[in-house]
Amino acid sequence: MESNVRVRFAPSPTGPLHIGGVRTALYNYLFAKKNNGTFILRIEDTDQTRYVPNAEKYIIDSLNWCNIPFDEGPNTNEKFGPYRQSERKELYKQYAAILINSNWAYYAFDTSDELDYLRKEHEEEGKTFIYNWHNREKGRLVNSLILTADEVQTKINAGENYVIRFKSPQDEVLEMEDEIRGKITIDTNTLDDKILFKSDGMPTYHLANIVDDHLMEISHVIRGEEWLPSMPLHVLLYRAFSWDTPKFAHLPLILKPVGKGKLSKRDGDKLGFPVFPLAFANEETNEISKGYKEDGYFADAFINMLAFLGWSPGTEQEIFSLDELVQSFDLKRVSKSGAKFNPDKARWFNQQYMQQKNNAELTDLYLPILFKKGIVTNKNFVQKVISSIKERAILVADFWELSSFFFEAPKVFDEKASNKNWKEDTPEIMLELIAVISTIENFSSVNTETKIKEWITTKEIGFGKVMQPLRLSLVGALKGPHLFDIIEMIGKEETIKRIENAIKNL
Repeated sequence: MESNVRVRFAPSPTGPLHIGGVRTALYNYLFAKKNNGTFILRIEDTDQTRYVPNAEKYIIDSLNWCNIPFDEGPNTNEKFGPYRQSERKELYKQYAAILINSNWAYYAFDTSDELDYLRKEHEEEGKTFIYNWHNREKGRLVNSLILTADEVQTKINAGENYVIRFKSPQDEVLEMEDEIRGKITIDTNTLDDKILFKSDGMPTYHLANIVDDHLMEISHVIRGEEWLPSMPLHVLLYRAFSWDTPKFAHLPLILKPVGKGKLSKRDGDKLGFPVFPLAFANEETNEISKGYKEDGYFADAFINMLAFLGWSPGTEQEIFSLDELVQSFDLKRVSKSGAKFNPDKARWFNQQYMQQKNNAELTDLYLPILFKKGIVTNKNFVQKVISSIKERAILVADFWELSSFFFEAPKVFDEKASNKNWKEDTPEIMLELIAVISTIENFSSVNTETKIKEWITTKEIGFGKVMQPLRLSLVGALKGPHLFDIIEMIGKEETIKRIENAIKNL
């Protein structure tokens, strides 16, 4: 077990939380709880141009729905607060100055147009322009490495725009260790001098990330594979500040169900599944994105499914409670390669959890759906309905389709089934059946089945000529649970009424 484990999930509030982000949060949470550590939420909102006002609340609501709440974060145990980067701006300016003074960073005054010109010039020569040791002191670039201190100060005082760039080392093979990918080496000559701070007072991700991780005493940085190219700069920044480097673990991508590439909202829209935990209404664009919760998925099934997208317990077991995931989770069992998302597997997980839920809990989920449809009924009755349909349900959203006939008579009849099973003599048979049903006193499923089957046998009609039209009359289609369970639950009066309606309309 690791000691003094502190991990963070650091999303940007630029929109809804992708399931890849939720999985990153989940793995951080599992690792923290496995090691009696602390799980931290930090909001990285330095990019104000992409900020979406309700995104932070959405992130927090999502973590709470997934049952992976943070131990420290905005308005919660702010031991190292504030936990929004926009509220920590002055800190970053101080640390940028430290790097300048220690010769690990420098001011650069090059304009965007000047840099674009150099890039195009290099492209015409079949080269790639990199702002680093190749050219930063050759005179074509305008920075504090070639300007005097007075010249630099004059430019700053005059209000010229500038950035502070990291001074990447030359001619070094940087060796790094990733908890998932093992040893990684890189030639520092290939690194560009990344921007750390801008004259508008805002840091870039790189500086803010390192400063915050250090000040918040982060022990392990567990994040997505897309940040792997940033790892050399971050390791070098720790060296530049003479700080202890945390352990890094870069998680594999969640891939499209078909083909290659990272799973996107477009994939979900195209194939009909959510890529966000909760539905999200963008207040600026009025766009509404669907979520797993609203589609009827259970939070524990959703989390169980996500855990397996890149991690394996090393056993055949697939159904894990959150506590079991905590006990079993190990970064060494996280895959290096991407995990292909399978919508059918997500549904499978939910179906497994559906069977584990008790009927009372499912009833509480179904009642609001019924209420929206204008159906007010007895809770015990709904619980019996749930019991009869649960085996065939995958999502809570399936309940109505599987059970609507318990609450209202069919308005239409399945055309194919009607043509095949409702014959010329069927109305006469159904009228005789009504007479039989009218005489049955004990309307339990078992007794009604016995009485009707005795009548069919006596009349020598053939079970198919009675049972199929009877189901059509009650349900509207050849589907549903045991027919005589339906009859018991809707009662004698309603049963007769529906048969009469079928005779009239078929």
